[in-house]
Amino acid sequence: MRVLLTNDDGIQAVGLNALRRALLDSPNVELSVIAPDSNRSATARSITTRRPLEVDEIEFDDGTTGYATDGTPVDCVRLGALGLIGEPPELIVSGINHGSNLGDDITYSGTVAAALEGVVLGVPAIAVSQQSLRREMDFRLGDEFDFSRSAAFTAALVDSIKEVDIPGGTLLNINCPAGEIKGVEACKLGRRIYRDRLELADDGDGPRRYRIYGAAPGYHHEDGTDFAAIAEDRIAVTPLHFDLTDLEGVERLAGIDLNRLLRPAAREVE
Repeated sequence: MRVLLTNDDGIQAVGLNALRRALLDSPNVELSVIAPDSNRSATARSITTRRPLEVDEIEFDDGTTGYATDGTPVDCVRLGALGLIGEPPELIVSGINHGSNLGDDITYSGTVAAALEGVVLGVPAIAVSQQSLRREMDFRLGDEFDFSRSAAFTAALVDSIKEVDIPGGTLLNINCPAGEIKGVEACKLGRRIYRDRLELADDGDGPRRYRIYGAAPGYHHEDGTDFAAIAEDRIAVTPLHFDLTDLEGVERLAGIDLNRLLRPAAREVE
């Protein structure tokens, strides 16, 4: 199976390289690596459209090679799909992210965004994230990580991906707890509680600078969510899709005469 490995923490990130080594050990995986040349966390689904992308082939410490680009995680997937690595990938694996991607946080995540690009391209995809050893339940990370268990789990999942049978148009968002793992749970996204506030970062000369992120976020405590699984030392596996349409909303709007809104505009033209 042709697997493209990417991330948003950068090509030298410890998490990516732990997973890279685990995937290289699988006889069923033909691995390619395309990742940002430096940290691109929280870039979500941004892409590079106003300049060419720079790409450098780099050598890892085990003698294998990969590609580093000054683009975004989504750019990395596009580069792979459009021929940088020869045949297009059959599976996208994004991670292992330094820190969890739980609940509403996924909308900001470059790690999840890369996997979503697989959905757009019709390629199965997996996003993998890992708590630091400080056991945070938010994006304020500790400095130490142990990726050995999450890398081994993800490699085993990739080897068994045909049995998992990811539905078309769906990715798997995986979050792994730090330390002992007590099980694996299929679960839904939880809800984040953000407590952002506007703070003046300095009062010196020049433009004012504000800090608006970083206050301690919380989450809704609800059984069956990714937050609950991580809090109870289980790997959270959440299937995600890209269909944002509110079907009930479409039905409600269909019952409203939206054409009447054209009448004032038509009178203006006359």
